[in-house]
Amino acid sequence: MIFPKNLNLEMLNQFVEGNMLEHLGIRFTKIGEDYLEATMPVDHRTKQPFGLLHGGASVVLAETLGSVGAACCVDPDHYHCVGLDINANHIKAVRSGQVKGCAKPIHLGKNTHVWEIKIVTEEGELACISRITMAVLDKKS
Repeated sequence: MIFPKNLNLEMLNQFVEGNMLEHLGIRFTKIGEDYLEATMPVDHRTKQPFGLLHGGASVVLAETLGSVGAACCVDPDHYHCVGLDINANHIKAVRSGQVKGCAKPIHLGKNTHVWEIKIVTEEGELACISRITMAVLDKKS
């Protein structure tokens, strides 16, 4: 298990309140042995003008999962994590319903983390795949 034993969905969903995540309807839904999941609706808040899920909204979901995942893997009294790089490949158009993102670590190093995030439709079809690199910074610096 890479996450603290006391980590729970209620704690994670407190990160959502009062910011972009709340506005977009993102909710954490599952904590696994080595992964985090969250959902996001495909509605007026997350669609682009042509009626499809906005790629930027998918990136917000991906960055949220990777950033929170990384933050949960370090000692918060000594370290914090910030994004260095993110990429996303948009595979399938999504017009309605909700999408689910699942983040898994590829590399958990002393100074960097790399996370892969897959975003799927309600039918389980891959809509977006993303990778984020996080810097692990000492709070003293």
